[in-house]
Amino acid sequence: MTEPAPRDETHVPEGGDEKHDTDNDTEKPEPTLLEQMGGVSGLFYSSVPVIVFVLVNAFFGLTAAIWGSVGSAVAITVLRVVRKEPLQPAISGFFGVAIAAFIAFRTGSAKGFFLFGIWASLAYCGVFVLSILVRWPIAGVVWSALNGAGQAWRKDKPSRYGYDVATLALAVIFAARFVVQRWLYNSDYTGWLAFAKIAMGYPLYALGLLVVVWAVRRSDKRLKALAETEPKPETDADVEARLREKYAQTPTPEA
Repeated sequence: MTEPAPRDETHVPEGGDEKHDTDNDTEKPEPTLLEQMGGVSGLFYSSVPVIVFVLVNAFFGLTAAIWGSVGSAVAITVLRVVRKEPLQPAISGFFGVAIAAFIAFRTGSAKGFFLFGIWASLAYCGVFVLSILVRWPIAGVVWSALNGAGQAWRKDKPSRYGYDVATLALAVIFAARFVVQRWLYNSDYTGWLAFAKIAMGYPLYALGLLVVVWAVRRSDKRLKALAETEPKPETDADVEARLREKYAQTPTPEA
């Protein structure tokens, strides 16, 4: 006699969907802004090629320093790929080091390694200031793009002012980087250039990010308050109920 097939003991809650529950269990949270920028390890990774360049240049000369910095950037990129870390910071960091090394090679000077970053800081400062002047502050635009928050903040003047302040803070950071590092470049202080590049990198970005967070929280709080005070649009059922009430209260004319 054939035995009956074993029953599936998997319990599916009433009104639930087993596949849906499984999807929820495997769903991964969206990466945070810090994770998208490379995380805390990004500070260490971005410093390694600069440190390698300065040390190798001091002991073995410019050519070895160029290859050493590029090699360390390649190693960091491979390490990020193996560890399945965000690739965007790794790729941008590699190309940044490659461009800096190429300029150092073309100029034949160790301080040329820092020239690209110096002028890039000035360009970033100009773009940030321009975005404020055209009323599209980059801090608000980028935050909205990353979080899908829309452009409602632009219609609220105080919210836009907060993002103006945050964008201006970032512009000041880039301006300070340009002024300090340009002076060190003109004074041939290669070692201090390396120190300034590291010290004025992620640490200053962290301060600027604090201003951005302040602007975001300020804007979100205002927009939430405005949304609560705005009258809700009438649905078809609301219109029908209002008309019924209106005509029910209208007195019928006497014959």
